[in-house]
Amino acid sequence: MDIARIEKIREAIKARESAVIAFSGGVDSTTLAALAFEELGDRALAVTIDSPLFPRHQLETASQAACEIGIQHKILPFSLNSVPYFTANTINRCYFCKKALLETLLEFAEKTGYNAVLEGTNASEIKGENRPGYRAIQEAGEKIYSPFVEFNVTKEEIREIAANLSLSAAGRPSAACLATRIAYGQPITPEALEKIEKAEDYLLDLGFTQFRIRLHSNLARIELTQKEIEEAFRKREKISRHLKTLGFDYVTLDLEGFRSGSMDEPYLQKKSEEK
Repeated sequence: MDIARIEKIREAIKARESAVIAFSGGVDSTTLAALAFEELGDRALAVTIDSPLFPRHQLETASQAACEIGIQHKILPFSLNSVPYFTANTINRCYFCKKALLETLLEFAEKTGYNAVLEGTNASEIKGENRPGYRAIQEAGEKIYSPFVEFNVTKEEIREIAANLSLSAAGRPSAACLATRIAYGQPITPEALEKIEKAEDYLLDLGFTQFRIRLHSNLARIELTQKEIEEAFRKREKISRHLKTLGFDYVTLDLEGFRSGSMDEPYLQKKSEEK
């Protein structure tokens, strides 16, 4: 990525004078927090929203990433009960969740005297038809600032910046909230989220790196990268047996492998057929 664009991002952050950074510990928010800390110092604060949607291991990763940067870090509790319509799990689910999260961050920033809330959506994420979460960001207007969108920075370019900053997050697999694992129309419950989290923790313990466990009724559909599918097949009996002890009725391996947004595929296919 060219240095001129990075400098423009730095200048834009510095112009805010102080900022709260929406911080998950993923590569996007970690890179943004590192840039903010370099420009704003102790006037930058990384804030992680803690809810049942956020896996415990990601919470630990966020804390470690903040320590690595040196930035101040605060964890804010968040209840799903404060998100209207969310648990019904419609196609616009992410809109309601993102809107509530942003309102929480904005309220915190205002109370504590920070001028802006920075968030790490990148140019690669806003493509496609179903982006309800980004709609919530757009509706927030100038209150929320997304520098990677403004300067058209892609996911791969963010990884490049992170590597240049010597951040361990540079090679970290992409993550997403646990609600993205549940098929649209199936209610989001604490029990379902906990079951998915335990199942994914088990795959992590087995050494798998990039994957999702999608929940369809009570069937677990496992998505893995193509290079890890063979290893999962060799361990299929062990994996299936353990996931069933967690309460899943059936365990399947998706032959198409890992891909972000796979729950949107039936919706997008239907939209395509209607055109």
